[in-house]
Amino acid sequence: MSDIQIAQANEATEMKPITAIAEQIGLQATDIEQYGPYKAKLNFQAINRLKEKEDGKLVLVTSINPTPAGEGKSTVTVGLGDALRQLDQSAVIALREPSLGPVMGMKGGATGGGYAQVVPMADINLHFTGDMHALTAAVNTLAALIDNHLQQGNVLNIDPRRIIWKRALDINDRALRQVVIGLGGPVQGMPRQDGFDITVASELMAILCLATDITDLKNRISKIVIGYNYDREPVTVGDLEVTGAITMLLKDALKPNMVQTLEHTPALVHGGPFANIAHGCNSILATQTALKLGDIAITEAGFGADLGAEKFLDIKVPQLGKTPDTIVIVATIRALKYNGGMALADLTTENLAALKAGFSNLAKHIANMQRYGVPVVVSVNEFTSDTAAEVQLLQDLCQAMNVTAVPTSVWANGGQGGIELAKAVLEALQQPKAFKPLYDPQADIKSKLTTVVTEIYGGRDVVFEGKAINQLKQIEKNGWANLPVCIAKTQYSLSDDPKALGAPSDFTIHVRELIPKLGAGFIVAMTGAVLTMPGLPKKPAALNMDVTADGTISGLF
Repeated sequence: MSDIQIAQANEATEMKPITAIAEQIGLQATDIEQYGPYKAKLNFQAINRLKEKEDGKLVLVTSINPTPAGEGKSTVTVGLGDALRQLDQSAVIALREPSLGPVMGMKGGATGGGYAQVVPMADINLHFTGDMHALTAAVNTLAALIDNHLQQGNVLNIDPRRIIWKRALDINDRALRQVVIGLGGPVQGMPRQDGFDITVASELMAILCLATDITDLKNRISKIVIGYNYDREPVTVGDLEVTGAITMLLKDALKPNMVQTLEHTPALVHGGPFANIAHGCNSILATQTALKLGDIAITEAGFGADLGAEKFLDIKVPQLGKTPDTIVIVATIRALKYNGGMALADLTTENLAALKAGFSNLAKHIANMQRYGVPVVVSVNEFTSDTAAEVQLLQDLCQAMNVTAVPTSVWANGGQGGIELAKAVLEALQQPKAFKPLYDPQADIKSKLTTVVTEIYGGRDVVFEGKAINQLKQIEKNGWANLPVCIAKTQYSLSDDPKALGAPSDFTIHVRELIPKLGAGFIVAMTGAVLTMPGLPKKPAALNMDVTADGTISGLF
C-alpha cells in the first residue's frame, strides 16, 4: 500500500482522540485547543506551566545529502519515537510542518512513511491548523502596508529601489520570482520591481520558529529590516509602526500543534523553514515543550547534516538553551551507492566498491557531527535490495569511525523495526558529551562563512560576488556582523554544485548576496544557484492527486 493508503486504513480504526494523547503525557483537556477530534494546539498557559519541569534528553535526527534514491529521515524520526515507547521510554516527537511546495512538487506527503507516520496524514500535509496560511497572510499584509506607506506620502523616505521585503506564497511558482507592481496609473500605487518567496523561506517563518513567546515574537518582528531609505539607512517594521498588527496575525500560529503517530506516540508538528534556503528546524516552542513532556525528545533538521544539522547546532541551540545528547544520521545503502557513482537504475544490484566510494559522504557527515562533541549513531534505513554483504561493509566502515550503524526497517514494521536503533540511541544517551560550537558569533562574517565552508562542507574558501561585496560592507557598518550565518545552498552536495556527489574537496563557495534577517537573528548568505522561490518539476506530484465524491484523498504518496 502507499503511504496515504496505510494512513487512511489506520486512521479509520486506530486513531485515538487527541485528548487521550494529551492525557498520556500529563496534559489536561484545558491545556489544548482542539481542531477537530485528532488535532490540537497547546495553549500558552500549559506551555508556561511546563517550563517548571526539567528537560528530558534531546535526540537530533539528520541525514546524508539527499539523493533520488531516498533517505527517509522523517520516517526514521517517527519510527524511533515509536520504538522508544515500545521500550517503555517516555518519548515525544517534534517535527516540521509540510509546505505545499514539496507536497505538490517532488516529494508528495511529508509526514514520514509506511508504518512510521504522523496522522491525520492528509490534514497535516494540506491545511492542517492554518499556520502556513497565517504566515502567508502576515507576509503579504506587511508588503501591502509598505506599499501603502509609499502611496500615502512616504514619511519614512523609503527608497522603493531598496525595499528587500518580498511577498510570499506557499507553493513553488517560478513565474512570481520577479514581478512589477503598481502599474496602471497614480491611484494603483507606486510602480516598482518586487518578487515572491515561498512562505517557508520568509523571515516571518524563521521568526515564528525561533520565538519563545508572544513578547519575543513581537520584539523580533519589530526588528525586521524591510528596506532602506534614500540615505541608505535601514528601515524596520518598528519604524513602520505595524509591529502589533503583524504579531496579531500570528498569535495562534505561534502555538505548537499536537498530533499522533500510527502507534499513538505524541508528536508536536510546528513550523517548517526549508534547510536549503532557511534554518531548517521546527519551532523552539515545540522542541522545548517536547523536552518537558517526555523523558526523550526526538526532533529532526532538514536535508543533510551540512545544512539542517549545522543550522540547528549553530543557530537554534543558542536560542533553545539545550544541546543534543545524541545525533542520529540516516543513510541508505542505495543512496551511498549513488554517491559512489552508480546509476539510479542499477542501485538494486550489489556493488561493494560503489558503496565504499559513496561512504565518503556519510563519513564526512559523521566527522562533522562528532566535531560538535555529541555521540553519533547511524541509522541504515533498509531497502529490500540491500544485501548482507553491503550491510556488513557499511557497519564495518562506521565502526572504524567509532560509530554504531544499525539497520532500521520502520517503514515496513513501524516501531518494531526501530527497536535496535532505539537501543543504540539509549546507549549513546549515556555517553558523555562536550558540546562545542562551530564558531564564535563575534567573529566577522567572512570568518564565520569560511569556517562553515572549510570545516563542514570540506571546501577551500569563500568568494563574495556581485552585490554581496557591498552588502558585506553595509552589514559591518550597521553593526550586524556579530550575528550567526545561515547559508542558503543546494541540498544535493556538500559544495554549491548539486552534481558534485560524495565528499568533494578543494572547492570555493560563491556568495552572491547577503540578506540581513535581524528579526530571526542571522545573516543569510545566498550561494550558487539556490532560489528562495523554487519551481515545480516537469511532472509534479500534483498530477497524481485526486479526491473522490466522499472526500477520500489519493496521491499524497
